[in-house]
Amino acid sequence: MNSERIKQGLLRAPQRALLFATGVSKKSLDAPFIGVVSSFTDLVPGHTGMRELERFIEKGIHSGGGTSFIFGVPAICDGIAMGHKGMHYSLPLRELIADSIECVTIAHALDGLILLTNCDKITPGMLMAAARLDIPAIVVTAGPMLSGRHNMRRLSLVRDTFEAVGRCQRGDISREEMTALEMEACPGAGACQGLYTANTMACVTEALGMSLPGCATALAVSARKRRIAFESGYQIVQLVQDNIGAKKIMTQAAFENAIRVDMALGGSTNTVLHIPAIAHEAGVDLPLEYFDRISRKTPHITSLLPGGEAFMEDLDFAGGIGAILNRFQDSLIDNPTVSGQSIKQLAESGCVVSEDIIRPLDNPFHAEGGIAVLRGNIAPDGAVVKQSAISEKMKRFSGPGRVYNSEEEAIKDIMASQIKAGDIVVIRYEGPKGGPGMREMLSPTAALVGMGLGESVALITDGRFSGGTHGPCIGHIGPEAMEGGPIALICEGDIISIDIPARRLDLNVTDQELARRKALWSAPEPKIKSGYLRRYAKTVSSATTGAVVG
Repeated sequence: MNSERIKQGLLRAPQRALLFATGVSKKSLDAPFIGVVSSFTDLVPGHTGMRELERFIEKGIHSGGGTSFIFGVPAICDGIAMGHKGMHYSLPLRELIADSIECVTIAHALDGLILLTNCDKITPGMLMAAARLDIPAIVVTAGPMLSGRHNMRRLSLVRDTFEAVGRCQRGDISREEMTALEMEACPGAGACQGLYTANTMACVTEALGMSLPGCATALAVSARKRRIAFESGYQIVQLVQDNIGAKKIMTQAAFENAIRVDMALGGSTNTVLHIPAIAHEAGVDLPLEYFDRISRKTPHITSLLPGGEAFMEDLDFAGGIGAILNRFQDSLIDNPTVSGQSIKQLAESGCVVSEDIIRPLDNPFHAEGGIAVLRGNIAPDGAVVKQSAISEKMKRFSGPGRVYNSEEEAIKDIMASQIKAGDIVVIRYEGPKGGPGMREMLSPTAALVGMGLGESVALITDGRFSGGTHGPCIGHIGPEAMEGGPIALICEGDIISIDIPARRLDLNVTDQELARRKALWSAPEPKIKSGYLRRYAKTVSSATTGAVVG
C-alpha cells in the first residue's frame, strides 16, 4: 500500500507520531488509508448537504476495514458566479481541484480516494485527479435538487429565474411574481434540477463506471443517497485490496460508453470540455470527432430540462442511468466499474420504469444524440452545439452578425431591446485564453429566450454555455478570437450561415477578404493581467482539446 511509506519502519517514527496526533490508533495503522475529498461549502447549494454524506462515507470506510481522512477542496456555484467577473474563475477551478488532490494524496501517501462532489467543474476536476494518480477511487455525487413549487407548478432554476428575468424585463410577469419565483425555484440542497452541467457530469461519471449504480440520479435529500455514500466507503477498501486503480476503470471503452449515454440524454455541451480533459489524464486519446461520430449513431431518448420538460427527479424515478444503459446494452463495450460488476452486467440489471421519460430506441425524441460538432470558415477547429435543445426551424439559419467583444457588451444590448429577430449575436474574446477562463453565456442566452427571441435569434461564441442553455447557441469556436481565429475577423452586419444537419458554420465572405482582415488584426490587451487567471491564460490549451493546462 502507498501508505506503508509513511507508517512502517524506524525512520517513520516521526510520521507515526504526527498520525497519532490526529487521533489515529495503532490498530488503524494496519488499515488502508482512504482520503475523503470533500467539496463541502456553505456557498454552493449543491454542496451544503455534504456534511451528512461525509459521515456515511466514513461509516462505510470503517465498516470495510479502512481508516478515513477528510480533506477539502474549493467549490464554485456557476449560477452564483454567472454574468459577472466571477465566471472567469469557474473553469480554471477545475485545474486547481485536480492539482490540490494530487498534492495532498501523494504528500500523505493515501491508498484510495472517495471523491465527494456535485457541481459543475468540481466533478471533472476530481476525475482528472483520479486518472492522474491512478489509485483506487470512487466518486460520490451529492445528487439533484428537488423541483421547486409555486401555485402548484414545478419550478427549476434556469427557466424560472434566469429566463424569468427576460420575461420580467419584457413585462410578461410582475416584479411580485419574479420575487415569488426566486424564493421558490430552489427549495434546498442539491444540483440544479435539470440536465445542466452538474447533473450531466454525474450521469457521465456513473456511465464511466466511476460511481456506484444509482448515484447519478439519487436525490440529494434521500436516504438512498446516504446508503450509496456508505456503500461507496465500504467498496473503496475492497478496490484498494484488489489494487484496482482508476485507469483500470477509465479506459477507451469506458469513455466511449460515457459519451454514448451523454448523447442519449442530451446533456450539457460542457462535457465536450470535461470528458477529453479527463481522458487526457488517463492517457486516452479522445478527439472532438468522437462526440459527433457517436452522436450520429445514438438516438436521443430522454427530454429533460432545459431542452425538454422532465426533471432529474423524473429520470431517477424512471430508472436512472441503469435504465439508459439497459436501452443501449447491445451498443456498450464491456468494461469494469468500481462496483465490481461490468458495465454490461449493470445494463442487464437496469430497468425502464417509464417509457414516457426513457423512450425505446425505435421511438426517440430525436434520431441523433444531443451534441453536434460544426466546422466551417468561422470554426476550422470545430464548434459545439446542443442540437437536441433546438427547434427544427432554427437548425438552418442565417442572418447578420451583431458583434460584441465581451459578454457584458452583448447583455447590455439584449436587455435594451437592441437585438432583433433574424440577428446572430457574436460574442468573442471569451475563450479559454481571451476570457480568460471561457465564461458561460447563460445570462445572455436566457435573456434572449425570456424576451421572446429564442426562436428567431442565434448566438455564437468562443466562450461556452451553461448546461441550462437551450436554443440555437453555438460555442467552443476554435481557434478562439484571442488566438486570431476567424471569429475575431467577423464585422458587424456580415452574413453568417448555420446549418446544423450539415455540421456547418460559415461566414459569407471570400477567403481573400478574410486574409485581408487577418493581416490587419492584432491581439487586444488581456482583460485580466494579474493573479491566477494571468497564469492560466498563458498555459491553457484550446477548447477543442479540453482546455487543459500543461
